[in-house]
Amino acid sequence: MIKKITTIFLFLCCLNTLLSQVNNTLKLSDYSKISIITSGPGEALYEKFGHTAIRIKDPVLQLDLIYNYGIFDFSGPSFYTDFTKGYMKYKLAKYPFYLSLKSAQQDERWVKEQILNLTETQKNTFFNILEINSAPENASYLYDPYFDNCATKPRDIIKKVLGEKLIFKDDFVTKNTSLRQLMNKEIHQNTWGSLGINIALGSRLDKIATASEYLYLPDYIFEALNYSKIFKDGKEDNLISKTNILLDFEEKESKKDPISPFSVILTISLFGLFITYKDYKNSKRSKWLDFVLFFTSGITGVLIVYLWFFTNHSTAPNNFNFLWAFAPNLIVSFFLTQKKSPKWVSKYMILLLAFLVILSIIWITKTQLLSITLIPLLILFAVRYWFLQKTLNR
Repeated sequence: MIKKITTIFLFLCCLNTLLSQVNNTLKLSDYSKISIITSGPGEALYEKFGHTAIRIKDPVLQLDLIYNYGIFDFSGPSFYTDFTKGYMKYKLAKYPFYLSLKSAQQDERWVKEQILNLTETQKNTFFNILEINSAPENASYLYDPYFDNCATKPRDIIKKVLGEKLIFKDDFVTKNTSLRQLMNKEIHQNTWGSLGINIALGSRLDKIATASEYLYLPDYIFEALNYSKIFKDGKEDNLISKTNILLDFEEKESKKDPISPFSVILTISLFGLFITYKDYKNSKRSKWLDFVLFFTSGITGVLIVYLWFFTNHSTAPNNFNFLWAFAPNLIVSFFLTQKKSPKWVSKYMILLLAFLVILSIIWITKTQLLSITLIPLLILFAVRYWFLQKTLNR
């Protein structure tokens, strides 16, 4: 799969350079059409949100191109390092539209086209912006999945081209919803991808999204454009002149993973609770269980701290998951392997219990929503902390 994507990426880079040289002096005719193309979700995690791109079609110039801001290259020598640090380099590529439609056909993803109601001057302004942005020296940009992605780029260009003539309607917003809640609608919460994202990202995702912020998702770009208006020829008119369904597949349903995180975490938690019960009844302590729990939560906490303070991810800071995945647990895990732990460790357990109480309040007040798959694990932590506080006091 990665090899296939890399080959396509290299092909598009070469094609994009060639097309730039051909099109940099072209002017769209009055018969041209500029459309926003929205595709339904795919199977891969990064495809779950759908996709937005821009189509330029001009029968006079015999152009039918798609401008795609969602191109990235797995094969780059520092791709994974940069991705981890939050420097996700994406680029704008243009290529024949039929290639995009063929790919969606193969993946059985629906595709809808919204033709923008623009004057010839506005079309050419739009076209020139895309041409400048797709030039090799301008094509790359730092991708942000929530604030600068394939869906927000067309939104921003439309605003730039139309200016005060655009009447943006927010009728598609029917209730107060956070960025995290919008995300969780697209990815089933009982998947490893959803669990990882919800642990890694902080409370910025939990503020109520503005109508404009909804538009990081292709579905809402589609809805917003349908509601929006434009001043044209001295009167208010629809921004979208026509909507076409190009591919009519059923939308892929977001499903839980076959081996779901909740089932795995529940099994581990029940086992840990059983061991804790046996330890309590037999007046002993399973040091291996304490080491595993504290080492694992500590490593997770170190990752949270790293993402928060040492990366460029815009939504990683202020992550209250650190209250259960507490980085110092990594050090404490080794103290808990000793036959007799230091006295301060029992007081440390009281601190961890207090953290869980605070975390519950944060969750209930929706300051930050946690993944529901963590509930059994948090119960295990609370019970084990209470047991250790009692045991280590003896």
